Amino acid sequence: MKGKVYLTGAGPGDIDLLTIKALKMIQSADIIIYDRLANPEILNEAKKDVKLIFVGKEKGHHSVPQDEINEIIYQSALKYESVVRLKGGDPFVFGRGGEEALYLKQRGIEFEIIPGITSAISVPAYAGIPVTNRGITPSFRVVTGHRKSSENIANINWNSFIEDETIVFLMGLHNIELIVSKLLEVGKPKNYPCAIISNGTTKNQKVIVGTLEDIVKKSKEAISPSIIIIGEVVKLREDLKWFN
Repeated sequence: MKGKVYLTGAGPGDIDLLTIKALKMIQSADIIIYDRLANPEILNEAKKDVKLIFVGKEKGHHSVPQDEINEIIYQSALKYESVVRLKGGDPFVFGRGGEEALYLKQRGIEFEIIPGITSAISVPAYAGIPVTNRGITPSFRVVTGHRKSSENIANINWNSFIEDETIVFLMGLHNIELIVSKLLEVGKPKNYPCAIISNGTTKNQKVIVGTLEDIVKKSKEAISPSIIIIGEVVKLREDLKWFN
């Protein structure tokens, strides 16, 4: 028997931001393989006899390496009819959903992608920071703040960041000093607005606002998971903050 795998986005944290389709798949799943960033309350919606496998990752410690996660998903599809791979945010936004889908494709396993609301737009929204706003910024960019090494982050094409573009860094808190130094190096002014949002969209949300000059020092008060947002739109928070 070969089952079907649903690579499912759990959203940014607030359980109410889970999509209807994701909820339906979770409720009917025979097995759920879930990440650390998926709100654990979501699992309460699953069947009583569902099998749960935690494969979460934290900085400096991977409870299960990605290669093993791929194999766990594959083996689960050989045993169960409906397999939900539950990932924080969206499975295709720095979630390795593409890698997992390719692994299944190569082994003849049917899969479906269920998008989730990415933290790149939802977390700033809960902090009262629109990633775009007419007259302020014409575009926004989502950038990974974490690769296999800090050297790879340093090799990003920093010169490609346009002057009035909003930049959202995911998973970048531990590399914030390098991120800030690179942005200053390519000409961003020291007074350029930025914010760090920890535990976004949840009751533990914390927002730290600063500039490129002082955000590294202020970041000592932030905890993971966090996103970093840089741009003039950060100034709108004072008028638009609504979630406290």
